Amino acid sequence: MHTPPVPSPALGPEVRRSTRASRIGAWGAVLIVAWLGTLPLWAEPGTLRDLDEVACYLIFAMMWNLLAGYGGMVSIGQQAFLGLGGYALLVLGNFLGVNPFVAVPLAALVTAALAVPIAHLAFRLQGGTFAIGTWVIAEVLRLSIANASVVGGGSGTSLTALRGIDKTTRVHLTFWLCQAGAVGAIALTYGLLRSRQGLALLAIRDGETAAESQGIHVRATKLGVYVAAAFGAGLAGALYFLGNLRISPDAAFNVNWSAFAIFIVMIGGIGTIEGPIVGTVIFYGLSKLASDFGAWYLVGLGLLAIVVTIKFPHGLWGTLSRRFDLHLFPIRRRLVRPTAQDSPGL
Repeated sequence: MHTPPVPSPALGPEVRRSTRASRIGAWGAVLIVAWLGTLPLWAEPGTLRDLDEVACYLIFAMMWNLLAGYGGMVSIGQQAFLGLGGYALLVLGNFLGVNPFVAVPLAALVTAALAVPIAHLAFRLQGGTFAIGTWVIAEVLRLSIANASVVGGGSGTSLTALRGIDKTTRVHLTFWLCQAGAVGAIALTYGLLRSRQGLALLAIRDGETAAESQGIHVRATKLGVYVAAAFGAGLAGALYFLGNLRISPDAAFNVNWSAFAIFIVMIGGIGTIEGPIVGTVIFYGLSKLASDFGAWYLVGLGLLAIVVTIKFPHGLWGTLSRRFDLHLFPIRRRLVRPTAQDSPGL
């Protein structure tokens, strides 16, 4: 008896999140991270220290972008958490006897815990007053620590916990921690934005009232992102001063940290994961090439930021991404109808 062929099921639309560019980019990222992991085996210590600083700027800019670019909370006081991370490392290492390398993630956790009461104060403000208020909080912390003689006062102090550790071991471990921190910051941002909390965060950025009407707990979501950004900033501070060996209030709570983060994100592309990466590379390249010009170097950075903002309002990567639909870290869900080649057996 002849059995008629069973028709293949219709190919219905499906939701996809990855793209061809993201799959290629993932393999490229693996190769870059693996290559960076080998640098301590053959690179000069000066090169490692430069890359440590790049990683710290990237972590800090990534967290500022998470807070402002995705959360809509523009802050010019994130250096408060960078400074808290650095001083938490100092206290854990110098006074509590914790291994300084183990103290790095612990310092970030301490910073995140301190961000909770600070957030309750900062969230009383909105818009421009929130931005100014965060800077005031950072200044209050700077002045408070500058008057605390136990941690060196205004002149600062050295991280004595690193004494007795071989210089080569210290340089190598610091480098690996910095690179792991940079990878972790990117992974944290990407994972958060692809989650339900990420969708809620984007909805809040676009309109708090509309988001709340859809059942989103606005304050809890904003608090979670604020604490996550503080954790990352604290991690950047702990790593930076671990490599610097010395910390002072003026260095830790300097407003230039936020200024540079804003420059990096605006140049690369605010509201994108790739933007801070591109912006960090550009910023650090310019700083190495033009830092000898003193104050004119900062003027040049400001002029460049103005030109890029006018010509490319979405930043360099943001403009490229929009023009060519290029996403190395896709977070949007796309409804795609598969072709016959995508169906197994066809």
